Amino acid sequence: MQPIELTRDCAVTLIPGGERLQLGRGERVVVTQALGGSFTVQISRGRLARVAAADADALGRDAQRQEQPQASSGGFDIQQVFDMLRTVYDPEIPVNVVDLGLIYQCETRLLADGGQRVEIKMSMTAPGCGMGDVLKEEAYTKVQSIPGVSEVEVEIVWDPPWDQSRMSEAARLQLGLF
Repeated sequence: MQPIELTRDCAVTLIPGGERLQLGRGERVVVTQALGGSFTVQISRGRLARVAAADADALGRDAQRQEQPQASSGGFDIQQVFDMLRTVYDPEIPVNVVDLGLIYQCETRLLADGGQRVEIKMSMTAPGCGMGDVLKEEAYTKVQSIPGVSEVEVEIVWDPPWDQSRMSEAARLQLGLF
């Protein structure tokens, strides 16, 4: 992978701690992962950082257009929620949060105004993971974009603790875990 120079100043989130950092124009980074619209880059001293989709241009990339979910002919369907959650990726592991087994519960409720309330309980791969708020916000934003969704609540939970048995078979195969 070739290093690239940032075309402008860019805010990033350090992985796994979650601290915010400003990288300057001309700094060299290596893109190690580009999934779900965001990017994981290797920066100075071998550290990893997450670049949000909105800052793709700083990497000389076009922002991936997030496909807007279409209202299904039968109205709202919870599958739309899972489809959107499958576009949220752990910045260290190239697997989406659904197949990684981080979504513990997803429920919907019809509101009086006809909209849907979506309640999601999700975990992280480790209790000390500083990326929880980043992934929580990304999940919230993407689910909120679904037609018919009026309210979204995403809660980070730690009980039960996440382990590899929660991963889908496809995720285990992709990561070489048998």
